Amino acid sequence: MSGDSDCTRTSPSAGSPSDNEFLPERPKYVCSLSPDLITKAREELQEKPEWRLRDVQALRDMVCKDYPSLGTCLDDAFLLRFLRARKFDYDRALQLLVNYHTCRRSWPEVFDNLKPSAIKPVLESGFVTVLPHMDPEGRHIVCIRPDRWTPSNYPITENIRAIYLTLEKLIQSEETQVNGIVILADYKGVSLSKASHFGPFVAKKVIGILQDGFPIRIKAVNIINEPRIFKGIFAIIKPFLKEKIANRFFLHGCDLNSLHQNIPPVILPEEYGGTSGKLDISAWNELLLASEEDFLHDFSQLVFPCDSSPHDMLVSGDAEEKQCDDSLRGMKPQLYYCY
Repeated sequence: MSGDSDCTRTSPSAGSPSDNEFLPERPKYVCSLSPDLITKAREELQEKPEWRLRDVQALRDMVCKDYPSLGTCLDDAFLLRFLRARKFDYDRALQLLVNYHTCRRSWPEVFDNLKPSAIKPVLESGFVTVLPHMDPEGRHIVCIRPDRWTPSNYPITENIRAIYLTLEKLIQSEETQVNGIVILADYKGVSLSKASHFGPFVAKKVIGILQDGFPIRIKAVNIINEPRIFKGIFAIIKPFLKEKIANRFFLHGCDLNSLHQNIPPVILPEEYGGTSGKLDISAWNELLLASEEDFLHDFSQLVFPCDSSPHDMLVSGDAEEKQCDDSLRGMKPQLYYCY
């Protein structure tokens, strides 16, 4: 991550004035929220503008005390993402921050060399994009279309990388930090062979990131055109979902009227019965690819904590993967049955 990861720089009492004389100052936080969003953040997230920087400093102090080797960005704006995602509960925000880094370090296939240019083929396929218009609640709509993926072209982890970078770009906006996002997943044409790539190990990893390892609020997941096979996919996913998130899944089948009850047609493309024109992926692709330098600046080389090593994490991951593979053998009959 960008910014200073040396905790001695975060405390006003750390070191003498001469010690800190040449240390770069942190970027000064300037709130970009509208008055309405400030009110919403106060009511829904327990964010009090008059206490905001005090809360950020409290989280920063906890990181420095409990996880001095975390290697995280400690800028106000960055830490605010985690406080908002956990309604300014210090302990839960700290755990989310630690999980964020743990996820990045424990899945190198996804997080190594993570930058927009590296996932350009996924973007060009249209597997994931963001609709140009927000919903009435001010939430971006992330559109995912698994039928656009050809497994022989690249592994499923490339799709996950593209989704992750999309979320990283969206969460830079304070408006998104407060309002959250909505997911629209179109499962048209998803076959059994394609679904088999999304086993329990991958499902657990992805859901772990979205639920407990990334500072974003997912307010709804709308599934459309799901085939019978989706019952098997959801059977794999559901055990890993918290009840609150599971209740935000809406399965619409081929019923566009049902979808329109959750997402108004005025912001949907023609492909989903909307009135905003054809689905255009070029604008989002250009925006994400133009952010290459920003991502390179923000994603510094992560350093493993002193009391652990990459080997230790990989061993743990291997054990987890074996356990999930055992679960997959039990799930496959469900997939075939639903198909």
